[in-house]
Amino acid sequence: MTRSFFQTYLLPGFVFQSVIIGGGYGTGREVAEFFLAHGVLGGLLGMAVTAIAWCAVLAVAFEYARLSRGYNYRTFFKSLLGPAWRVFEILYLLISILVLAVLGSAAGEIFSSSLGWPHVFGVIALLGGVGVFAYLGGKAIERMLASWSIILYVVYGAFLVWVATAFGDNIALAVETGEVNGAWHIDGLRYASYNLLALGAVLFVLPYLKTRREALISGGLAGLIGVIPGVFVYLAMLAQYPEIQTAPVPVLTLLESLNSPWFFIVFQIVLFGTFIETGTGILHSLNERVASVFEEKGRRFPHWARFVNAVGVLACAIFLARAVGIIDLIAQGYGALSYAFIAVVILPLVTVGLFKIVTAKQNKEMEAAYELG
Repeated sequence: MTRSFFQTYLLPGFVFQSVIIGGGYGTGREVAEFFLAHGVLGGLLGMAVTAIAWCAVLAVAFEYARLSRGYNYRTFFKSLLGPAWRVFEILYLLISILVLAVLGSAAGEIFSSSLGWPHVFGVIALLGGVGVFAYLGGKAIERMLASWSIILYVVYGAFLVWVATAFGDNIALAVETGEVNGAWHIDGLRYASYNLLALGAVLFVLPYLKTRREALISGGLAGLIGVIPGVFVYLAMLAQYPEIQTAPVPVLTLLESLNSPWFFIVFQIVLFGTFIETGTGILHSLNERVASVFEEKGRRFPHWARFVNAVGVLACAIFLARAVGIIDLIAQGYGALSYAFIAVVILPLVTVGLFKIVTAKQNKEMEAAYELG
């Protein structure tokens, strides 16, 4: 497999960021729930906890995937957890459905509030976009996630600069308050934990990693690449703090305040693209899990089945989104499942996974010394 610097060190981070953004900070609602609720400084400290957790856990996870050849979540967690890997799969399915439900709700909200179109149009557009990429498969998904992430960085950066230029005094005033409320460190870890759902979706691009150094650097960079757009959104939201905390889709509220129809449209397109990114990444990981079973039986998972599986799961999730509002989905669902991800993903990786990595290194050193002797 030919490789480049981009594929080795940056691609995993861009895929990780692509998968977390839709359910992590694309709408701004999640940022308000987990960070802004702890005050301006408390929120920033919480985001620092998230960044540290992602960098550390992803570095370990990428190296473990390289050693175990765990390039889909079934193989990865069977190696890490043994028979208990099914617990992870149950949690993964639950939080996947939850994230997809948030995407469905947000997609409908964009079409309804921005274009005045029926909510269902946004849902249909999301279903169609995700279904097409699920059908096309891994290479097309890899290119889409990487390219759209670069576009997102440019647009979100411009968004922050524009908001800061227009409302810089408000942002400065909010920062000067230095508020720190509640358990910001706990919510920073919880946010990091449930977003590690994206680990299962990023595994398919890790075969590019060939050495321990590459895996560790790539994992650390992935954590940083993942958190930076979230910081952009957080800082922009300070322009309307504290009122913006109650907005269902805070980024839309900020966009309306800029009074720029053309940028409003551009941002909406990019934001909707992030929903397709996240949905595609999650559903591709589910398809890869099914494909691994087909492969064990000497069969090939057909493209049409990938399409049907992706659209079916997404449709079920969107039904949930119609039954429950986006604010309730985030406040109740993410909070509960984040603790489960700490127990089933983070703790096993930094204990069992790290032990196996160190042991593997020691075994290789012993084998090398034996051969030299």
